[in-house]
Amino acid sequence: MSDIEIAQGAVMKPILEIGHALGIAEDDLENYGRYKAKVSLKYLDSLPKRANSKLILVTAISPTPAGEGKTTTTVGLGDALRHIGKNAMIALREPSLGPVFGMKGGAAGGGYAQVVPMEDINLHFTGDFNAIALANNLLAALIDNHIHHGNVLDIDVRRISWKRVVDMNDRALREIVQSLGGVGNGFPRSDGFDIVVASEIMAIFCLATSIEDLKERIGNIVIGYSKDKKAICARDLNAQGAMTVILKDAFKPNLVQTLENTPAFIHGGPFANIAHGCNSVIATTSAMKLADYVVTEAGFGADLGAEKFIDIKCRKSGLRPSACVLVATIRALKYHGGADLKTITEENLPALEAGMVNLERHVKNIRDVYNLPVVVSINNFTSDTEAEVALLRKKVEALGVKIVLATHWADGGAGAADLAHAVVELCEEPNKMTFVYQDEASLWEKINSVATKVYGASDVSADAKIRNKLKELQEAGYGSFPICIAKTQYSFSTDAALRGAPTGHILNIREVRLSAGAQFIVIVCGEIMTMPGLPKIPSSERIDYIDGKVVGLF
Repeated sequence: MSDIEIAQGAVMKPILEIGHALGIAEDDLENYGRYKAKVSLKYLDSLPKRANSKLILVTAISPTPAGEGKTTTTVGLGDALRHIGKNAMIALREPSLGPVFGMKGGAAGGGYAQVVPMEDINLHFTGDFNAIALANNLLAALIDNHIHHGNVLDIDVRRISWKRVVDMNDRALREIVQSLGGVGNGFPRSDGFDIVVASEIMAIFCLATSIEDLKERIGNIVIGYSKDKKAICARDLNAQGAMTVILKDAFKPNLVQTLENTPAFIHGGPFANIAHGCNSVIATTSAMKLADYVVTEAGFGADLGAEKFIDIKCRKSGLRPSACVLVATIRALKYHGGADLKTITEENLPALEAGMVNLERHVKNIRDVYNLPVVVSINNFTSDTEAEVALLRKKVEALGVKIVLATHWADGGAGAADLAHAVVELCEEPNKMTFVYQDEASLWEKINSVATKVYGASDVSADAKIRNKLKELQEAGYGSFPICIAKTQYSFSTDAALRGAPTGHILNIREVRLSAGAQFIVIVCGEIMTMPGLPKIPSSERIDYIDGKVVGLF
């Protein structure tokens, strides 16, 4: 059966029952239908912290077109922990409609390791992304309205940095000219759209620790500059109050369940290639008040998602993972070793051995740079041969790291029981997570640290305009902010075609964006776009609604 057919056949418990098992009273749940609900912030704030709650970070090797199954592993591990008798919960990101209708399809796990209701989660869910887009675009409208009605703040229309957003891949909106049609429509200027997941509102939404913190951060957003180069903030337009009102309900975490009825928070969803790639702090910290083990994920590979999880989310929230799971597949490793995508299901020991350099680099980053205990989880496929498994096991164990073959896609939580036991053991090991760089380092030093320590680059390059921008931000008091590097997810380098673990490459900075509300600096590198485009044959072509059912979603 397909993933969506499995999900549609699930026997879900009413969300009130899932909440009751967590100790959440009916009055503290706001139902969105029978199987999903938002949880009261007042209730979550009232909960004491659990002294020994363990946070488990699931990350992966560099993604390939074959897919690695990171979300599937996150769900499977959550189910597996409960299968072995642990009080566990899952905290995931919400899917964006851009990749759902673009290249990826659904993003709620797969096989018998899924969160449900799958169609709802992938299609609008509880409306959080719509609220984020509305808040973002309200600010954009207020900017243009202020200029139209006299521009008391003396906003320089050439230096407006705030863009509108839409939750869809649409390359035609990357660069536009707005306000055409005459005086009544405002002042024409060059502008553009980002996808919702790249919005600073999304980043703020996922990093804020309370409604008050959310409003404060929104007020701090720098939307552009005046003609005398003074920063103009959202609070200068009195925008933060109305924007918070739009977001107040969305800010409550969404409670759903897995196929095996494991409770899951799914909340927020910035991409890791163009943003910081983690679900909301409010959802993760709340889950850690409700369960002894919380399994969460960071987007894409450990060079992107895990690095940002640590250097941004953990730095800002105080969260610290107790263990890390690195997800890989034999077919993906063969692809990194040079195998053609059409042949990756065929036994190919030389390609597997060559592709191991990608996994090895990620292991060393997690263990030696982030200083976290790690276990390698291999998503087992029927095409994996005994010889390939033996070679992989030998190579990973030579690194001094445990490797576990997991079959949760086919067998649900029971198929990841060995992984669950390994993770529980890792959680008992002492660890002292380290950041890649310290707050006091300069912005250039921070970029260089990530590029050389994590990506394997030999240097960082930028033209005079970029260097001056970084200098201006440093002098303006933003030098203590962490950095959020936007680059391709497919390679350690900025060239998506460079598989394996390239070294000696140059990280070229193309653009720098200040996210004053989110409190980080976005460093755009290579050809990465904050508004993706659709592929030649988008996933939308196979999605349909037939006989009262969604088909082809995943």
